[in-house]
Amino acid sequence: MFTTRPTLQGTFGMVSSTHWLASQSAMAVLEDGGNAYDAAVAGAFVLHVVEPHLNGPAGEVPILLAPAGGEVRVLCGQGVAPAGATVAHYRGLGLELVPGTGPLAAAVPGAFDAWMVLLRDHGTKSLADVLKYAIGYAGDGHAPVERVGQTVETVRELFETEWTSSAEVYLPDGAPPRPGRLLHNPALAATWRRLLAESAGAGDREAQIEAAREVWRTGFIADALVRQSRRPTMDTSGERHAGTLTAADLAAWSASYETPATYDWNGWTLCKAGPWSQGPVLLQQLALLPPELPAHGSADYVHLLIEGCKLAMADREAWYGDAADVPLAELLSDDYNAARRALVGDKASYELRPGAPGGRTPRLCAHARVVAPDEAGFSPMGIGEPTVAKSPLSPVPGEPEVAGDGATRGDTCHIDVVDRWGNMVAATPSGGWLQSSPVVPELGFPLGTRLQMTWLEEGLPNSLTPGRRPRTTLTPSIALRDGVPVMAFGTPGGDQQDQWQLHFFLAVALRPAVRGSLDLQGAIDAPNWHNDSFPGSFYPRGMRPGSVTLEARTDPYVVEELRRRGHDVVLGDDWSEGRLCAVARDPETGVLSAAANPRGMQGYAVGR
Repeated sequence: MFTTRPTLQGTFGMVSSTHWLASQSAMAVLEDGGNAYDAAVAGAFVLHVVEPHLNGPAGEVPILLAPAGGEVRVLCGQGVAPAGATVAHYRGLGLELVPGTGPLAAAVPGAFDAWMVLLRDHGTKSLADVLKYAIGYAGDGHAPVERVGQTVETVRELFETEWTSSAEVYLPDGAPPRPGRLLHNPALAATWRRLLAESAGAGDREAQIEAAREVWRTGFIADALVRQSRRPTMDTSGERHAGTLTAADLAAWSASYETPATYDWNGWTLCKAGPWSQGPVLLQQLALLPPELPAHGSADYVHLLIEGCKLAMADREAWYGDAADVPLAELLSDDYNAARRALVGDKASYELRPGAPGGRTPRLCAHARVVAPDEAGFSPMGIGEPTVAKSPLSPVPGEPEVAGDGATRGDTCHIDVVDRWGNMVAATPSGGWLQSSPVVPELGFPLGTRLQMTWLEEGLPNSLTPGRRPRTTLTPSIALRDGVPVMAFGTPGGDQQDQWQLHFFLAVALRPAVRGSLDLQGAIDAPNWHNDSFPGSFYPRGMRPGSVTLEARTDPYVVEELRRRGHDVVLGDDWSEGRLCAVARDPETGVLSAAANPRGMQGYAVGR
């Protein structure tokens, strides 16, 4: 079968990420004797530098790890809402939604601490060893990908008139970054050098990592983050607001380990973060599948998966969150899913239909049924997370300004690593985008905006609640076969992540192997799709009932058959849907494999 690239195979180590520099930096750590966790941390900090429009150190990251011979664990790098982030406070400001940008949308930053905990507990390298790649690219410069400049261009006027600290980094010489010309972030390089200097005298490797965590939470980094939070900042509401993040919020929070949510399907076990993420949506979609599936890629198959996704996403909206108990056992139970499966008919559904697990009555936010407008601010192309702030001079304040093809939306990164010892990690870093908030001038990176995913209505699982996590779309995966970890995978893409991952996983599980291994690249390359028949997780939170976006290379018969069944089909470009990364290990032979998304010509897998 023809694929855009080969599925890589080897026995030493494999890395797949959304940027080639991160993949190669992580591989360099493996070559230097590091393990998968050392490599993932190094790659993640490079992603902060080379994909600043997609993630940053003050964002968040869920990490799934499968130590060789150990149990799969979730390391939660999603920070909580600050103590002052109450519904009453935001309502008192006249807001109906949390703004999509600015310090009011900032949760306690989670990514940095999660990477430090991973390095401390599972890595072998020093902090200096893993940070040197990011310091080099920030200080000495890197050649940026086109979308960095495209993103900056959409917010150029905002940077020049309001977020001037961002202009200093991302409008060098008054122009957005351009491919082929080096982009530097000296403030970020200086931040990491100072962090290393202040933690160097703490003692051994683990003590130095702990000292770095304290610098982040209570030292010069914390001081700068709190100062930035208190600065009134123009956001998507069209007004200037200060945030709620305090020194006490930063000092009190740390990343933590959890047991994954799991579901068994045809000899596979899928592991995901819990329902503070959208991860269980993938598990629910598997639970909704009938015992016999239509032919892979057929119109019946695509229709079945789209309709099942609508039901799972409706449950996400009614039941997922960190502000209330989530009836996950019932949501994944056989009886519940048999009843839900019966709702799937021959025609496309245009309804938002959450279920009643355990007889509970579902409740949705009043805003949850808002249909997205046709103007800019909602794109059925669904490239990612619409967090680009519109110019404050816009006649339509509050609407994100996005290019017509969605190419400059904010989004996310992903990295997977497997090493020669069998350690495996999957992580989806996100948040803290350059277009989310002004760059903290002393640090070289902005605050995140994850609180925009909460509702300003009391009593919902995803209500804005101090000390609770906003429900996130970030959702890496680890798959076990007969109880043994064999694959780590994931994708950027906001609400699309668990749609694209389902299609990828089923393509791996249902199609023949290639050269004796899982056909990772073929599954990534296969035509993909997504639907928008549920409330979006990002400001302004609209939905598009019945909308389905297909890659234009989808079989024309499938396209027409879906339209006949009532789906509102939008054809994207041939290669517009999905940006998956994956690594795998055959437990019988020890052969490692990897593949990466060709869409966007940015993601790469490396290994040997």
